[in-house]
Amino acid sequence: MDRDITDQQEREERLRRQNERLDCFTSVVSHDLRNPLLVAGGRLELLKEDCDSEHIEDIEHALNRMDALIEDLLTLAQDGNTAMEREAVELKTLVQTCWETVATQNASLEIETDRTVHADRNQLQQVFENLIRNAVDRGGSDVTITVGDLDDGFYIADDGEGIPEDNLGSIFDAGYSTATDGTGFGLSIVEQIVETHGWQIAVKESQAGGARFEISDVAQ
Repeated sequence: MDRDITDQQEREERLRRQNERLDCFTSVVSHDLRNPLLVAGGRLELLKEDCDSEHIEDIEHALNRMDALIEDLLTLAQDGNTAMEREAVELKTLVQTCWETVATQNASLEIETDRTVHADRNQLQQVFENLIRNAVDRGGSDVTITVGDLDDGFYIADDGEGIPEDNLGSIFDAGYSTATDGTGFGLSIVEQIVETHGWQIAVKESQAGGARFEISDVAQ
């Protein structure tokens, strides 16, 4: 019994040290990579004033993509260390907030749930924002997205082109993306947040032939 307690304490201490090193690393990465990006962005704005080049749009796109990659990498690294503050969260209200935050173009939203879950509001918002963004990026600007109930959780589905069966086993891998401008970390972040809550996530084909993400084992 004493040995088990000692082993657990040693594991907790190793995890604490690892988290401290990770926090230090992510802070350095954020600072050392974002500073030159800010400089490049500032220079680009000056360049826009001096000339009208066909290359400016490509440069701006590259800088924005680098910034998005840094943000997703930091989120992926830090979410596992973030202390969760669970509270009662109404899914309908949260999804509506996410819909206003994400660029959804001509997409449509159908909310078929009145469920309230016990979760970290900020992290759950990131789950829905990433899944909505994924559906729009992959399914097109006029995709219809539906959020509904499961017996022990909820789902978010779309009527887009779906996910090739050969890719179903790898969509949560860091770096996976079918969109040309995607960072490939959005779904990996979703999986990490879901697992941190002690829930399960699975993906399958929706009734409309698109993708359906099911999050289960959710405590209300």
